[in-house]
Amino acid sequence: MNNLVGPVLRWGEIADAVSIAAREDNPGKRITIDEHASYIRVQAEDECIVRRETIEKALGRPFQMQELELCMSSFAGQIETSTSFMRFYLQKRNLSS
Repeated sequence: MNNLVGPVLRWGEIADAVSIAAREDNPGKRITIDEHASYIRVQAEDECIVRRETIEKALGRPFQMQELELCMSSFAGQIETSTSFMRFYLQKRNLSS
């Protein structure tokens, strides 16, 4: 079963900053960056969080989370959005009942 979650982003400075933020904002987790011709896929097992302040630090400028939504062509998992972070996660289901 695939339990990888995270954003799929068009190439550019925001994709680079999100890659950096994913590594910083998820300490101890293995973050996978799959690079393709026109997009990158940022993935982690079960949960991946990226924070606005970490993305701002990587970009060297102010950043609004709406900018991330504009360059995100897709994502894996479920998503929780905020003005200060974006969280990708899997909701585990109990299939025994």
